[in-house]
Amino acid sequence: MSTEASTDERANILLVDDMEDNLIALEAVLGSLNEPLVRARSGEDAMKALLRQRFAVVLLDIRMPGMDGFETAANIKRLDQTKDVPIIFLTGTDADSGYAFRGYATGAADYLTKPFDPWVLRAKVTVFLDLHRKNRQLERMLAEQRTHGAQVNSRLDALEKQLAEASPDLAELRAQVRDLRALVTGHRAP
Repeated sequence: MSTEASTDERANILLVDDMEDNLIALEAVLGSLNEPLVRARSGEDAMKALLRQRFAVVLLDIRMPGMDGFETAANIKRLDQTKDVPIIFLTGTDADSGYAFRGYATGAADYLTKPFDPWVLRAKVTVFLDLHRKNRQLERMLAEQRTHGAQVNSRLDALEKQLAEASPDLAELRAQVRDLRALVTGHRAP
């Protein structure tokens, strides 16, 4: 898939860090993906953003004042609306060795230490963007199948009513069966 996605396939990326320099660095690394980058300066701001719009991935700093990254991740995973959004934890190299374990236990999809390799971060985010797009495509296909199934059921109900009549019009029933077959198979009846 092209890096330049169509408007309906655009995938928001949430950047959560209390340090302006870190947000600028993330924007510089991820800007070439041509996807909307949304900033949040705290866990509270991140939760508000997640409740307002869909995100393909969250890049989440662990050390923040107030609600830290672990608490934010736990809140993200607790809500039905946001529980499936992948989280990549970002933390400094001086972080406690238990942070990675705690991050994964909280529901993180990945964990990187700062300073991170820009190519690695971009590659990891790209994987989540692709997964997000594929999930959206599957959701659209499922909705189409539901609509199609509802049409078939409606036509079957109409046929059943006609068959229940005392003297159904057989020519009309045959025509409806052909139309229904065409709807089910996706081919036009001759």
